[in-house]
Amino acid sequence: MDYQKILLVGGGGHCRSVLDSLLSAGGYDDIGIIDPRTSGGSAPMNIPVLGGDSDLPRLFAAGWTHAAVTLGSVGNPARRRTLYRMLKDIGFSLPVIADPSAVIGRETTLGEGVFIGKGAVVNSGGQIGPCVIINTGALVEHDCVVGAFAHIGPGGVLCGDVTLGEDVHVGANAVVRQSIRIGAGSLVGAGSVVVKDLAADTQAFGNPCRPSLFHPTPPPMRE
Repeated sequence: MDYQKILLVGGGGHCRSVLDSLLSAGGYDDIGIIDPRTSGGSAPMNIPVLGGDSDLPRLFAAGWTHAAVTLGSVGNPARRRTLYRMLKDIGFSLPVIADPSAVIGRETTLGEGVFIGKGAVVNSGGQIGPCVIINTGALVEHDCVVGAFAHIGPGGVLCGDVTLGEDVHVGANAVVRQSIRIGAGSLVGAGSVVVKDLAADTQAFGNPCRPSLFHPTPPPMRE
């Protein structure tokens, strides 16, 4: 059997969640973290920090052929996109990482680099794009389509046949009603209930969810 090694790129809080799930699931002989802020030390759970972004080509050549983007995002995944492109250009494989407690239904498609956290459910027929985060306790019901780099926060609920565009952020404990479409780059605030479609690059809050006129950060750049 091949000796499996994986790098986690980004050593903050989201890395801790991914690492805990990865250790619980097993399957890798060595795990290292890439984070220039703590280079040469140790990060969560005494996993070694092996360097910064500039060290990735060297580590790939040394046999670290798997990697995961473990930098989190709230509403702006531009840095996650940059890291993803960097890893792909070097040649890394980006596996799906799912906590053993997560439930993934039949006929579900998961893109590379997806993370599914503790107690999350992705039901049958889902189509989940690359580098999506489905966080702790989130529920993605049947036949949902989730675009690349979207993030469904802890306890977030997508009812059946929901479509999220790329880079969408659904906040913690937010609920999106069945068959709703949310355009790329939009942000749904924590605890909101979405009952109508949202256009791209919309920030919306409340129950029922309403678009906000205030945009504290510009929408992320998409390819």
